[in-house]
Amino acid sequence: MTRKKKWLIGIGIIVVLAALAYANMGLNRPTGTQVTVEKIEARDLESIVSASGKIQPKRSINISAETMGKVMNLHVREGDLVKKGQLLLQIDSKNLEANVQNREASLASAKLQLEQTRGQIDNSKVALKEAEDTLKRQEQMFKNGLLPRDQWERVTNDVARQKTNLIVSEQSMRTQEQRIKQEEANLESARYDLNKLRVIAPMDGIVTRRNIEEGETAVVGTMNNAGTVLLTIADLSVIETEIEVDETDIPFIKIGQPAKVKIDALPDQEFPGKVTEVGNSPIQASAGQQRATNFKVVVTIDGAVPNVRPGFACTAVITTATRKSVVSVPIQAMTLREIVVDEKGEVVPTPTPIPGSAAATLGRAAGPAELKPGQKRKEIEGVFSPKDGRAVFVAVKTGIAGEKYFEVLSGLKAGEEVITGPFASVRTLREGDQIRVTTATTTPGPGGSK
Repeated sequence: MTRKKKWLIGIGIIVVLAALAYANMGLNRPTGTQVTVEKIEARDLESIVSASGKIQPKRSINISAETMGKVMNLHVREGDLVKKGQLLLQIDSKNLEANVQNREASLASAKLQLEQTRGQIDNSKVALKEAEDTLKRQEQMFKNGLLPRDQWERVTNDVARQKTNLIVSEQSMRTQEQRIKQEEANLESARYDLNKLRVIAPMDGIVTRRNIEEGETAVVGTMNNAGTVLLTIADLSVIETEIEVDETDIPFIKIGQPAKVKIDALPDQEFPGKVTEVGNSPIQASAGQQRATNFKVVVTIDGAVPNVRPGFACTAVITTATRKSVVSVPIQAMTLREIVVDEKGEVVPTPTPIPGSAAATLGRAAGPAELKPGQKRKEIEGVFSPKDGRAVFVAVKTGIAGEKYFEVLSGLKAGEEVITGPFASVRTLREGDQIRVTTATTTPGPGGSK
């Protein structure tokens, strides 16, 4: 045998041995889906609702012009602190001052006419008394035939005329009294309009907006045309945030729930607060605009907020529920499956695949079998637990949702393990699938992650 043939035989033997070793490795390679598991533990959970909105003062007043005129003596600027009753600005008063003077003159004239009318009444009473006295003196003479009829009639008519004059004078006096009341009301109205020219602060606060300059004309609003908003004064001692919350979260939000507010302009600070208002009607979308159904929720911040301005963007995190040391399951472990259940609603275990079958070779559970009487398929929420190298589906009833965990109401106990990943594996696992646990991880118990 030549040297060349020996080399060829040696190389052939090595190739055969390598092929046998590779085949042996393939036969002994573990089968099943690679998964990670986590042990169920008790944790403190906190359910939250987060939404964005705007900072607003609890009380804000827009000051508009009540009478038209040129703005004079503007005393404030944006950012100024003002006190209730403080003079803010004044509108040109020449026309209204002239109107007040005209009303005062009219009232004085009416009072003078009233005094004249009262004098006429006094004169009419005196004339009537004289006429009645004359009538009494001549009445007996007329009865005795000593007074001609025409003279008697003149005396009688004179008494009637004086009575009529007195009645007319008294009616004129009542008319003058009513006119005086009218002139007094007109004068009061003119003085009220004159006082409108002095715009004073209705409350303590800060001037957050000034839309007018000295010398400009303030315009009074009408039904179809809004008037000039001269100033806006806000009470920043109590700050609120108006946030828009999705309809799915509204049932869990109640008045009085604690909240934390972060203001975009003040990124390193967090302000505590509480829910003070929950809207009953959805926020209306603008015409032609489609949007999700949101409701307004008002969170009042506790205490003062330095350097805040109305309109600042913010985010409020409302705590809707808390649980202390409750059994919890990782959110990523929860899944939804169509499972066969019996008459009592209990999960029917999937049969183990027959050894040597295609399902057993692939590590998959046996295919769906024909349902027995009383059984049905139902979508159930639950988790997969590792048991004897296979995934077992466990129905779980959950409570509140924390940031990373669900509260477990039934189905799992502390110390049990659930499959948490990889994400794709949890979504594709089936009852009875063969699995390989590669990494077992645990997380802190009470006081740990929420």
